[in-house]
Amino acid sequence: MNQTPLLIVDAANVVGSRPDGWWRDRAGATARLRDTLAPLSGHGVPPELPPPVEVVLVVEGAARQVPGIDGVRVVAAPGSGDDTMVDLVAAAGDRRRLVVTADRALRDRVTALGAEVYGPRWLRGDAWRTRPSGRPGGRARGAG
Repeated sequence: MNQTPLLIVDAANVVGSRPDGWWRDRAGATARLRDTLAPLSGHGVPPELPPPVEVVLVVEGAARQVPGIDGVRVVAAPGSGDDTMVDLVAAAGDRRRLVVTADRALRDRVTALGAEVYGPRWLRGDAWRTRPSGRPGGRARGAG
């Protein structure tokens, strides 16, 4: 049984959380996000997520062609990115699952399956101080 934590990142949601012109080049913005995620596989996101970590970036739409790289597996959603992330959480069994998104409906769906949820800021420079799902000092509702 794989005990390596699974970090699933909602690419569209995280890219869209920063008004940096991403809308002019969605695939390029997603590739830049992918590149910033690569070190997390070996370093984790202290203190909440020690290494090693399996990092999965779920892409959709114009970013569907962004390839994976060492440290980041890219999953192109065949339809809804949210449905793909829910499927990944469900398929991961009992291993620790963390989802990065600000999408409230997705948060509810994956926490119901036992995943922890963090907002996009968790992956930025202030990531080490942010707590999941707006609950100070604790894990997301339904986290396992």
